[in-house]
Amino acid sequence: MQKNHIELDDLDFSILSCLQKDGRMSFTVMADQLKVSVGTIRTRVNKLIEDGTINIIGRVDPDKVGFRSYAHVAIYVRPATLKESVVKKILEMPEVSFLAGTSGDYDLEVDVMCRDNDHLVKFINTISEIEGIFQTKTTIYFKVYKYAQPDLALIKNS
Repeated sequence: MQKNHIELDDLDFSILSCLQKDGRMSFTVMADQLKVSVGTIRTRVNKLIEDGTINIIGRVDPDKVGFRSYAHVAIYVRPATLKESVVKKILEMPEVSFLAGTSGDYDLEVDVMCRDNDHLVKFINTISEIEGIFQTKTTIYFKVYKYAQPDLALIKNS
């Protein structure tokens, strides 16, 4: 999943910030705001898409479309040699919104979005049957207070 590191300049960060605020912002509006030509915006956005820096998608509010059960699942894999095969199987599951290898007590951390608690229970039962998953620990999110993209100012201003 790691892409080649691409050097971004201030204009690239400004374009990304505009698109984070409004993914449908026209090139004309962006060019006016950033005081550059429409052609420059078009070229830069296409470059950012081609190199994988940005992916233009419609982002839905999970609650508004029927996902009522969110959870964080910590996974302990044994033997450790099965970790990559466990990752491949979990990546295929549509409920998974985030998957990462970790340090600490557990090997993997997964965030899932399910229709309801019955769906969540089925998901947990399904992953528990994957060869190599020794133990799981599930934390249900009762309410999500913030769900956001990274703040680019943290990188740009460092």
